[in-house]
Amino acid sequence: MKELIERMKVVLADSFAFYLKAHYYHWNVEGINFPQYHSFFETIYSEVYGSIDAIAEHIRTLDAYAPGSFGRFKELSNISDETSVPSAVMMCQRLMKDNETLISDLTYAYTEAEKEKQLGLANFLQDRIDAHKKHGWWLRASAKKIG
Repeated sequence: MKELIERMKVVLADSFAFYLKAHYYHWNVEGINFPQYHSFFETIYSEVYGSIDAIAEHIRTLDAYAPGSFGRFKELSNISDETSVPSAVMMCQRLMKDNETLISDLTYAYTEAEKEKQLGLANFLQDRIDAHKKHGWWLRASAKKIG
């Protein structure tokens, strides 16, 4: 059970980091397709933000405490912080890479949940994997350069 709890903490930290980066891009995107990217990043960060509380609550149902500080999230996260303002296409490429990291984290946690017979949690994680696969499709399509 300890490994599952640790994996869920990583999922929480990476989900929050991914959410924050997508929101940051939403605020700072520029260029000819600004309205489309601005809306696109909002769609992604809103969906991910909507999952964060449920992830933390699943950690609590495992009788563990959910991390909740920037310092702890930074320790646990596999997603790097963003301090520059890249182009819209580069934003999509960076989020695409981070999304792949998150899918990997979710898959690892899913495997542990199945091992521990935590079937409700496993189902939740499957749904998160599916949501991030859709984000991956959107990000890949949006990151393509025309020409």
